[in-house]
Amino acid sequence: MGELRLPSHVGPGGFDHGDVHQPTGRVFIAHTANGTVEVVDGPQLRHVATISDCPEASGVLCSPDGGAVIAAARGAGHILLIDPSSLEVRAKVIVGGRPNGLAWDSRRRRVLVADVAGDSISIVDAQDGQVLTTTGLPGRPRWAVYNHDRDRYLDNVRTPSVVAVIAAETGAVVTQWQVSSEGPHGLDLDLPSNRALVACDGGRVVALDLSTGAEVGSVPIAGGPDAIWFDGASARLFVAIGKPGAIQVVNTLTLSVDETVECALGTQTTALDKLRRRLYLFEPGSGSVLAFSLL
Repeated sequence: MGELRLPSHVGPGGFDHGDVHQPTGRVFIAHTANGTVEVVDGPQLRHVATISDCPEASGVLCSPDGGAVIAAARGAGHILLIDPSSLEVRAKVIVGGRPNGLAWDSRRRRVLVADVAGDSISIVDAQDGQVLTTTGLPGRPRWAVYNHDRDRYLDNVRTPSVVAVIAAETGAVVTQWQVSSEGPHGLDLDLPSNRALVACDGGRVVALDLSTGAEVGSVPIAGGPDAIWFDGASARLFVAIGKPGAIQVVNTLTLSVDETVECALGTQTTALDKLRRRLYLFEPGSGSVLAFSLL
């Protein structure tokens, strides 16, 4: 649908995770190379603002209710709580380590923050910025999600290859689910099919039963992934793969790759606007955002 150049990189790292604020269609993008969060008007494909003080920006999360935006500053050990309307930083919360993965607890308005340096997670109250608890994990965490129906977080762990199941109220690790492919990375929930979808460095997407944690199937993909997004309206999973540079579209009903869209080398992070049916790709080589329409 179009391409937008973002502010030029001033350092290494390109882009990391992004997310879409569903009420407005604004896209919030972790600009790792600049230590900023870039804000884009998605419907108009227009750059709106740059939010600073996010060194080595590594993750962005928009709450499903549209009330909060959280950004992780991996290079400074803090997260930013951002007002999605004014784009002002409401609070800077020191969590320590190298925060990366984020997940939003919609019941309590809390955010899980995964620390890739300390192999741990912290839970932060998004209303007052208080760090409520910190819990160790069996290895380095990757991306995380909140499973509302069962009131728990799921967090991928690179080594050992497991998904850590974490009680939302206490932050305690309840159990671990084994993943057959190495390096669980991208993670999303296919709630209609009661499955967690885990994209792994080993080149597979693995489906786990949300009731038992048992593997119920998998599909090979073209390489090691990063961010993934599940679209329940079409039963498709969008998997970004930096090398060779592709977006693969996985049919989650058949666990097969329906389509491969070639893109630039290093394009490994995306954001999905489910309401407006758009997928945004963040291309580090050109410093651009590419917008695709979902048919």
